[in-house]
Amino acid sequence: MKVVALHNLKGGVGKTSAAVNLAREANRNGLPTLVWDLDAQGASTWILGGESRLSRKVDKLLSGKSPLGEQVQHTAWERLDLLPADIRLRDLDRILGEKADGDKHLKRLVEPFSEEYALMVLDCPPGLSTLAEQLIRAADRILVPTIPSPLSVQAYSRMIDHLDLKKRQRERLFPFFNLVDRRRTLHRDWIDSPPAEIGQPMRTWIPYASDVERMSLECRPLADLAPRSRAAQAYRRLWQELKADLDG
Repeated sequence: MKVVALHNLKGGVGKTSAAVNLAREANRNGLPTLVWDLDAQGASTWILGGESRLSRKVDKLLSGKSPLGEQVQHTAWERLDLLPADIRLRDLDRILGEKADGDKHLKRLVEPFSEEYALMVLDCPPGLSTLAEQLIRAADRILVPTIPSPLSVQAYSRMIDHLDLKKRQRERLFPFFNLVDRRRTLHRDWIDSPPAEIGQPMRTWIPYASDVERMSLECRPLADLAPRSRAAQAYRRLWQELKADLDG
């Protein structure tokens, strides 16, 4: 099973839309896929039609004392499943930080799902956190949605500095430009020539589109809501680019 995380220091950069759409594209390609909504706000859970409530105490589930797999919910799409958010996940960092196995704990929670799924997508809350540090161990790739703006690039640099990554670990980070508005000069310039601070981003970029905002209104990924839209086609290309890297 491959594990892909969507993470950024900043909020409002499109982590959830990327997580849901990439998961649906993988599912459309025939991969049994699980989305784990780790953000207490529960946006992925909402869009996928899940119930934002875990039936057991979060600390027991995340400690391994209660089976985490029993919390999986099926969605309207066959073989696209959901580990839902819960408001109690606001204590996630504290719980992860208290575990004796340190930065390997999240990885150990994820591993049992490999028996049933080919891909797990983690929709992560923003911030510099214990979770962010554990993603380096748990995820095969960490995708970083980045708006073409100086503040977003600064946030990316701060995240890199905070995580203090080794070379091989840094190779797991894949920034990509999101919410791109080609009417803006800076957006056009950075798509053509990305700033050195973020290295080489993924080739595919995602346009700003009202269809993405409609996802939360109609509770459907773009592949079902607006399959021919520019944004849906961009996410399709982004998945194919990611898949080629994972397979290689």
